[in-house]
Amino acid sequence: MTETAVRDQLALEIAHWRQAADALADLEVVASADAWAGLESYTRLRLRDRLLAVVGALRGEASDLHAALAAEGDPAELRRRLLRLRERYVQAETLIDFFGDAVTSRTSSRLSALLRGLDTVAADSMDNVLRPLGIQPPPVLVYVDKGMGAAIMRAGIGLFNDSHPSPIAAIKLTRHNLGHPTAIFHETGHQVGHVTGWSAELADTLWNLLVRRSRELAEVWRSWAGEVVGDVHAFALAGWAPVPALAHVVDGTSTAVYRMPPGDPHPFPVIRVLLNTALCQGWFGRSGPWTTLARTWCERHPPTGSDGAHWIARASIGALGDIVEACTRRPMEAFGGRPLCALANPLLASPKALAELAERAGPSLLTSQYLARRESVRILAALVTRAVLDPSAAAACRRRLQDWLVTLGAGQSARSGWGVTGERRDHG
Repeated sequence: MTETAVRDQLALEIAHWRQAADALADLEVVASADAWAGLESYTRLRLRDRLLAVVGALRGEASDLHAALAAEGDPAELRRRLLRLRERYVQAETLIDFFGDAVTSRTSSRLSALLRGLDTVAADSMDNVLRPLGIQPPPVLVYVDKGMGAAIMRAGIGLFNDSHPSPIAAIKLTRHNLGHPTAIFHETGHQVGHVTGWSAELADTLWNLLVRRSRELAEVWRSWAGEVVGDVHAFALAGWAPVPALAHVVDGTSTAVYRMPPGDPHPFPVIRVLLNTALCQGWFGRSGPWTTLARTWCERHPPTGSDGAHWIARASIGALGDIVEACTRRPMEAFGGRPLCALANPLLASPKALAELAERAGPSLLTSQYLARRESVRILAALVTRAVLDPSAAAACRRRLQDWLVTLGAGQSARSGWGVTGERRDHG
């Protein structure tokens, strides 16, 4: 093939990817204007600005490559750069589609308001721990997707390249837990653990705590520290409320709940459930539904096998009291030399404390904007706790919870008052 033909072919390929990059700038293709309007204005503008910056970087690469072709650059080098451009395009498209799908999950005005309410509660859950440390919590985008478990894409991770970190924390919530959305507190715990250094510090703490018992036990708990942080954060903020939903999600056959896939950062299900019940026992006492849950799991899935996972389970059960102490009461450099309980006191989320909150507030618990802004995390926890402690009231509690979240989300929309492109909207 002649050099002219090679350059002509490169010109066609470069033109294709330039046009494709240009098309990514139209964010209404991946999510409608109404869907974008379903986000709180600050979150929406930061996210759109960052996505457009990613597209701008991609278009800049495409323009530079076009200019290099016009300057008769080396065809082999141009081809290498073209393949790199195509790879970068796929990265950018995947990123934009991810956020487009997340935004589009707000498919109705009620669901949009409900998820905006959860955005607010999730941000408040981080604020409880981060604000006293002088750290601004990031905006949150909660979206709904299929599956069993929740997930987070943390704010601050690199998007496209390190110069485009995510401006928001995107939290996946599954459909089956919309009426019991306490998994958001586990996910926001990942963000807190990352920005404070708590996850890394707890990993070292657990190693030092457990290595005297067994090097193998210490190593496995060190590898689980990032997920332990999420569960401990959820417990400190919402007490017993997150535990039943977690147990429902990770349940399975005895073979499944003792499975330890290589590299899995999660404690295997038996240990995860027993850690959460041990947190409740350590702070709220042994008399409670958490003890019943722990006993049920141990009877269904007795840690009596001879394989490695069963040995880890037995060794872990003997150490859970020390682990709870280290996770919640031990001073941490990540928290300015204070323990987690000094920033998020689990006693404020005990069933008794949550019931007292509801009794003191009366009907205003679900109508007061003042309470919603000061106690959003505990209000959610109170409603979920009532639902799990009194199954006969569960359906009514979950309806009230969702109605309250919708009202909270609608209030956020009214206060933000901005259109998709940043123009002020008149709500008068």
